[in-house]
Amino acid sequence: QEEVVESGGGLVQAGNSLTLSCTTPGRTFSACAMGWFRQTPENEREFVAAIGWSGGDTLIADSVKGRFSISRDGHKNTVYLQMNNLNPEDTAEYYCAAQLVPWTTNWETGNMDYWGQGTQVTVSS
Repeated sequence: QEEVVESGGGLVQAGNSLTLSCTTPGRTFSACAMGWFRQTPENEREFVAAIGWSGGDTLIADSVKGRFSISRDGHKNTVYLQMNNLNPEDTAEYYCAAQLVPWTTNWETGNMDYWGQGTQVTVSS
């Protein structure tokens, strides 16, 4: 059973919104920090947003600050990435990841303990 599963991707027009979900069906990550990354075929995987175990700590990349937000529902064992005012530059495969710590500001890709398979987001102009 996969540890981390993303959903909610799709095709959306520029200016619209989309919410991605990340669940962990095989185990609970309630005490872990969770993050979102994105990657295009031309670029390396980049950090987008992260949230601590309690939901009280969050970190948002400058490139999406003011448009994207992250939240989590401990009862549903789910982390959300709310993406507003999308533009074609947001087109990418979006990945959810977990670090087995309550919180950290270090979101280098090599530090992740678990990765999901990704969900594609395509923004048309």
